[in-house]
Amino acid sequence: MRAAWAMVAMLALGLAACGSKDDGAAGPGGPGGAPPTVTVANPLIKPIVDWDDYVGRFEARQQVEVRPRVSGYVQQLAFRDGEFARAGDLLFIIDPRPFAAALAQARAEQARAEASAELARTSFARTEALLKDNAVSREEFETARAKLGEARAAVSAARAAADAKALDLSFTRVTAPISGRLSDRRADVGAFVSAGETVLTTVVTLDPIHFSFTGSEAVYLKYQRANRAGTRPSSRVAPNPIEIRLADETDYRWRGRMDFVDNAIDLGSGTIRGRAVVRNPDGFLTPGMFGHMRLLGSGSYDGMLIPEAAVVTDQTRKVALVVAADGMVSPRVLQLGPLIEGLRVVRAGLKTDDRVIIEGVQRARPGTKVNPKPGKIVPPAPGTGPAMPEVVTPPAAAATAALPARR
Repeated sequence: MRAAWAMVAMLALGLAACGSKDDGAAGPGGPGGAPPTVTVANPLIKPIVDWDDYVGRFEARQQVEVRPRVSGYVQQLAFRDGEFARAGDLLFIIDPRPFAAALAQARAEQARAEASAELARTSFARTEALLKDNAVSREEFETARAKLGEARAAVSAARAAADAKALDLSFTRVTAPISGRLSDRRADVGAFVSAGETVLTTVVTLDPIHFSFTGSEAVYLKYQRANRAGTRPSSRVAPNPIEIRLADETDYRWRGRMDFVDNAIDLGSGTIRGRAVVRNPDGFLTPGMFGHMRLLGSGSYDGMLIPEAAVVTDQTRKVALVVAADGMVSPRVLQLGPLIEGLRVVRAGLKTDDRVIIEGVQRARPGTKVNPKPGKIVPPAPGTGPAMPEVVTPPAAAATAALPARR
């Protein structure tokens, strides 16, 4: 029993000694009171451009409802539902027999009119010869000339009627008006279709394809002011670049150009409609498909960037920790921009010579000292993010020398 009590007493003394030793060695910054070591760097200054985000849908550049130009019964279908057709490809055949008969009758009328005109011509020629010999009166000559004119007019009318009947006969072959993807058939063999009324099918073009979206009045004003300042041309006069990602994609892999901005702001929604054109050679993009688009929002300017890990959330504020010359940590409230290839754009809150903590942020506290170790913010790898635009270049007075040349 005495041995057990002695062992407990020795263990308690040992623990007390350890606790006293640790308490004396630990300080506010680390073991032995040394301040924690952090890595600091000046913000990275790099030429960047802003991209504004929109959502919208793809639309066919051309969409045509195929309607018959003559009435009749469908005799034959010449396409498969949903296939691709070239302009001029045969789609439907309307029973041509009534139109062939009408054409034959019109040509017969043309032949009769031409025969009558020939008779009137010879009669006029004979009357004209007799008039020179004073064998006929002037009145008979004028009558013969008028009949010749009537006969020639009748020939022209008969010829025009025959041409119209030939055109109607050609319209019995309904062809694709444009090249594109066909919808399904809306009329089957044996169905009666009316000229200009019955929709037989629809066809839409796929390459290129349009992407339509709307933007707020505030963004429109920003673009207008940038255009006036010469830092970003208006999309009405310049094909500003756009990039699109689809609903199941994470990268903006579809690229195009702006080609239209509407002429008025919608009074109901306060937005203005814009449109871009995108190449679609394999027909993958389909009208009605949803997409996220980003549009060039500014000219090139020197942006200030820091790592995303250097941004600390302080309640509702975004803060970066800056180390002074004496090692004291102080916070800087930031106004942030977009994330570009892993680096966050800082609109306001930092100076170019600030030493921002980029590693060890969790070990630093405002109002305490740290041991700063110089580091460097690594620029993003080229070609891994939004490319600098080729066709949109600020005027010489505003251009930056750091704009990369693309070959």
